[in-house]
Amino acid sequence: MEQLRCNDLTLGYENGAVVKNLSFSVSEGDYLAIVGENGSGKTTLMKTLLGLLKPLGGEIERGEGLRRFDVGYLPQQTLVQRDFPASVWEVVLSGCLSGEKFRPFYTKEDRKKARENLEKMGLTALKNRSYRELSGGQQQRVLLARALCATRKILLLDEPVTGLDPRVTIELYELIRKLNDEGITIIMISHDVSAAVKYANKILHIGRQTFFGSVKEYLDSDLGKSFTGKEESV
Repeated sequence: MEQLRCNDLTLGYENGAVVKNLSFSVSEGDYLAIVGENGSGKTTLMKTLLGLLKPLGGEIERGEGLRRFDVGYLPQQTLVQRDFPASVWEVVLSGCLSGEKFRPFYTKEDRKKARENLEKMGLTALKNRSYRELSGGQQQRVLLARALCATRKILLLDEPVTGLDPRVTIELYELIRKLNDEGITIIMISHDVSAAVKYANKILHIGRQTFFGSVKEYLDSDLGKSFTGKEESV
């Protein structure tokens, strides 16, 4: 079942378009990796999917029953955000307030959901620790748990492994794949094309050239070969 369909999108800002004529779809259970050159519009697309920007043209169709607030988001972290003075529990629990209606308090169900997602991310023992004291990998797990409190349908991840060491990077990729195996749709921006083709089942490449299709189709395309380093020598 399709959860999102983007038809002939033009994306950008008041001073001009960044991406034109972009069409793709995301079905339930997909793992879509969005790749491309720096400045090609990947983050602009992510903001548009989240409803933070309106498309300059085209339309985004949402599947039946899918609301804009049914999407969990893991943004790139700034230095200020990494130093956020709150406990792990407070950060994770705050994900429960991302729905349409403002609620000034947490419900019993909210707290139950937060505890379950802390456990799922292996963070129960760190519940009372300060977020700013955690390692980069631990912080990303906290933010994943927070995003899971917002939704169990779609997770949008913007460069989730930036700044992490190789071992922690692999651990986080495997954790994201496990969530996908459990039925959560993943849409991930990645500069790491090799990881994208390893973990995703679909690739959206935007930039000077555009591609949307399966990983196999991408690897067989001239564009995919040039970006994965598998282009045949002449």
